[in-house]
Amino acid sequence: MVKWGVLAGAALFSTPVEACRLALVLAMDVSSSVDAQEDRLQRGGLAAALLADDVQDAFFISSDPVALLVFEWSGRYNQANIVDWTLIETPADLQAVSEQIGRSSRSHNDFATAMGFALGHAANRLRDAPACLFQTIDVAGDGENNDGFGPSEAYAAFPFDNVTVNGLVINGAEFEGETQLIPFYRDQVIRGPGAFIEIANGFADYENAMRRKLIRELTAMVIGQTTIRQDTQG
Repeated sequence: MVKWGVLAGAALFSTPVEACRLALVLAMDVSSSVDAQEDRLQRGGLAAALLADDVQDAFFISSDPVALLVFEWSGRYNQANIVDWTLIETPADLQAVSEQIGRSSRSHNDFATAMGFALGHAANRLRDAPACLFQTIDVAGDGENNDGFGPSEAYAAFPFDNVTVNGLVINGAEFEGETQLIPFYRDQVIRGPGAFIEIANGFADYENAMRRKLIRELTAMVIGQTTIRQDTQG
């Protein structure tokens, strides 16, 4: 049985074969339901979350780096990469990615929510990722799929073997508690072992929700690796 002290020392372990522990795709919703101010909150929130002290600690908890790709999505044929695959090996790498996101501007603002196409784009981009031990897609959005095929069709048509899909639900600020968007993400979007949803209470809460989600994703991979190694060693 693994003791907590061993888990706390996860940073001392290195991935035995792969040089990269996690390939992480961040997908940002820029469909027509997201106005200009909300887009700024989302874009700026992601840039700031990446530089938060606890998020940086999670990125560098292990000597094995994380590969990161960021893209925005809306309609069927409207996916645009903001940051191409970048290996995060130093705080300077993370700073550069944050600045690139902060300087970016949305490519489209008048298309519907084609989540199935966004998931397909993310799966295809993972084919080009550096060799990493784990692969995760992180889909943020403020609405259900309303254009083209949905998540289930995407999972049947694109390569998602050994890929975890997490969700960041942007709950409208005027709502309290659970809206229909939460069960949609829970029942139709998230996929794979350990998949989860994080909830932002409006776009003003996007940065905090993104920070919580990144910490959970990045640290779970390291703890999982350590647990497997300790169990193997008896």
